[in-house]
Amino acid sequence: MSVNQDATARQSGFMATARSLLRSMRPRQWTKNGFVFAALLFDSKLFQLNYVLISLLGFAVFCLLSSAVYLINDVVDAPADRLHPTKRNRPIARGDIPTSLAIGWAALLALVALAAAFAQDPGFGMLGLVYFVSTVLYTFVLKHLVIVDVLIIALGFVLRVGGGAILVDAVRFSPWMYVCMLLLALLLGFGKRRQELVELDGNASTRAILSEYSVPLLDQIISIVTGATLVAYAFYTFSAPQLPANHAMMLTIPFVMYGVFRYLYLVHVKGAGGAPDEILLTDRPLQLSIALWALTAIIALYAFPPG
Repeated sequence: MSVNQDATARQSGFMATARSLLRSMRPRQWTKNGFVFAALLFDSKLFQLNYVLISLLGFAVFCLLSSAVYLINDVVDAPADRLHPTKRNRPIARGDIPTSLAIGWAALLALVALAAAFAQDPGFGMLGLVYFVSTVLYTFVLKHLVIVDVLIIALGFVLRVGGGAILVDAVRFSPWMYVCMLLLALLLGFGKRRQELVELDGNASTRAILSEYSVPLLDQIISIVTGATLVAYAFYTFSAPQLPANHAMMLTIPFVMYGVFRYLYLVHVKGAGGAPDEILLTDRPLQLSIALWALTAIIALYAFPPG
């Protein structure tokens, strides 16, 4: 092999590894970190550039932290992933990335993210650290505990919301929103568990925790969480402090209802609940409902004086 051919081969190998690393970081799932922007919207600071920029930093921090956890998770789950019909195509399970490289890259991502978080605000840094530690514990221990596994996932969403509130010095952000975000995350989490169980046709050998669930149980939990989510959001729109005095936020309720019902339709009828992030990126009716909800919320929060 000539020198040029050898250099080309090395470059090709490097690019292939880089692409595999990026894929293992799961950038399509970074949409989950959009919960960081909740306080920016609901604290009426969406049009203040300094808060927008600092929220973008918070979003980037959680993207790096979540990607670090995804890498660690894929290393730990590689043996089971190789038995899964779709997860066996993950780069680490397929052997495209050495385990040492994946762990090293995960450590680097976590260190950079936490350093940036603490440099910006100690409180935000602590929330970022709690998120990272809890999700690593989930990877090794907590994902094997029935119900707790989904609660930990939901906690991650609440921590994202809390981090965003710290960054924008939120004063109008109601505690009701933490309840709503927690319930919404539980809905997505249990919906995902249901679809995973259905896809495996009751055979949970590739993921032991699924043997602790059943479709009837998950359907009951999803029904309870769905009702609680809609009630909590409705209470927020007319009872939270410093919302528009004319209760204009209640106009957003129909969009939330449609979005929740659309998700349930996709889970129960279309069998698409296994990847909520994929649904968000591909389902046009759901995207439209979210866009209309956001537009209505912005008009209500920014056009009318608070009560």
